[in-house]
Amino acid sequence: MNDVDSSETNDEARPMGSRFRSMEKSELEKLALSAIREHRRLLAADEAVYEEWTRATADQSVSSAVLKSLQDEHMARQKKSEAQQEELSDIIDALGYVPDVPLDGDE
Repeated sequence: MNDVDSSETNDEARPMGSRFRSMEKSELEKLALSAIREHRRLLAADEAVYEEWTRATADQSVSSAVLKSLQDEHMARQKKSEAQQEELSDIIDALGYVPDVPLDGDE
């Protein structure tokens, strides 16, 4: 059994988080707000591509090349979203809380 605390493991796995720890709280909050908005935009775009891929998969007239292209686009977006999510997590960890971010249109 491994006695290493899971938070220690995360810190070792993500050394980039330390770059945010030296920033002022006001800077971190602005960065967090921006990263949260970006995350929301990425999720919306990812969902649109996924829905298109799902619709195309059900359509017998869509070529396998188009399906492959949509699948590749979906996978690439997933990787980008994962990387952005990790950075957002590091920012929030350094900030110490999740700031309130109004939904688009509520600002």
